[in-house]
Amino acid sequence: MEFGFLSILLFGLVLGFKHALEPDHVIAVSTIASRSKNLWNSSLSGVFWGIGHTFTLLIFGLIVIVLKQEIPDPVAMSLEFIVGIVLVYLGITNMFFKGRQTHSHNKNEATSYWKSSLLGLVHGLAGSAAMVLLTMSTVNTIWEGAIYIVIFGIGTCVGMLLFTTVLGVPFVFSTKKVNVNGLFTKVTGSISIIFGIYYMYNIGFNDGLFKIWI
Repeated sequence: MEFGFLSILLFGLVLGFKHALEPDHVIAVSTIASRSKNLWNSSLSGVFWGIGHTFTLLIFGLIVIVLKQEIPDPVAMSLEFIVGIVLVYLGITNMFFKGRQTHSHNKNEATSYWKSSLLGLVHGLAGSAAMVLLTMSTVNTIWEGAIYIVIFGIGTCVGMLLFTTVLGVPFVFSTKKVNVNGLFTKVTGSISIIFGIYYMYNIGFNDGLFKIWI
């Protein structure tokens, strides 16, 4: 493997780490991680988000690269708009979250992992247009593109792992303080709702998606 491509992969790893910390990603995972009573499970929710995100980028991205077609702007913006809807939905569910019952702890944690993976899939689909353009500009072959996306995904998983671990600390340590924990969860939900509405407004009006739809 050429040194030039190795440097590109290193860049992809760093970029993936940075990508994980974008506001919409952070807020989305926060709504799920905030519900965990175990720091390890909170951390894993971020990893599963990264896995789902990478899976979508890899599959959808390679299809577009092979076909040598760009994703139309209306489609890309519509996918981004869906992210805003998801953020509002997650925020609302957090606002009414009542906590977990002990007997269903394992089941609930498994469900949170699936939700995190699904969130990653949605975000990966919404971000695939930019990822494909970036990949096509840095690699020469399909295999190089696949490797680049995987390395990018590893960086994303690491970034999310670190973030959800730090995020989970106040929620885990406030588990026995129901009122405080509930307040934290509702604050997280409120932020998700507000940012989701802003996200949709920005794409719909400022970026002109609504004009395209109409």
